Amino acid sequence: MTDKPLADRIALVTGASRGIGAATARALGAAGAHVVLTARTAGGLEEVEEAIYASGGSATIAPMDLTENESVARLAAAVGERWPALDLLVLNAASLGSLSAVPAIDFKEFAKVLTLNVTAQAAMLAAFDPLLKAAKQARVIGITSSVGRTPRAYWGTYGASKAAFENLLLSYGEEVRHISGVRVGVLNPGATRTKMRARAFPGENPETVKAPEVVAERILALAVGGFETGHFERVE
Repeated sequence: MTDKPLADRIALVTGASRGIGAATARALGAAGAHVVLTARTAGGLEEVEEAIYASGGSATIAPMDLTENESVARLAAAVGERWPALDLLVLNAASLGSLSAVPAIDFKEFAKVLTLNVTAQAAMLAAFDPLLKAAKQARVIGITSSVGRTPRAYWGTYGASKAAFENLLLSYGEEVRHISGVRVGVLNPGATRTKMRARAFPGENPETVKAPEVVAERILALAVGGFETGHFERVE
């Protein structure tokens, strides 16, 4: 791996203001990619942008709510006006929702979780499909969870959304496999020190689980080394 293996590449990371998204954006920026950062929190994005520039990289922030009508299309249009292609898309933004038994699910909240974790992801794929296909070897990496494949009591809302997300993402991968250089994979970060994890496991000592930077380094390795559509791995 050279000092800047992603030089001249354009990457977009959702949920980039903190946690795994922020760590991934910093790692990609340090590796030479110009990183487009999206999240709802402008302040957090600015901090990540500053860190990327401090490491010798470059970034563009795009504060936005992925669930707002037309916001994803506007983002894709703005990126397309500036760059001819998108080399890497990391779909990290997600909402946990409340942990509850299935009969006790708050369906208004359920709809909100599905909107961000599934519908907004479909919108991202649709909007950025032309830019991904325009790249020679574009890569899409979706961040999932163990409960998307292994059901767990009280995690039905989040687990259902991640199962749908994985199916959606990998279906897209199969659709473009033979007509483009786009390859699509899924990464399960495993137990990681994030605010979402702290909310789900309030009694856990955060020092007993790995830092987001460990996951970010694995995402960087996939971006540099490449993978085939359908790739799945868990970061231990």
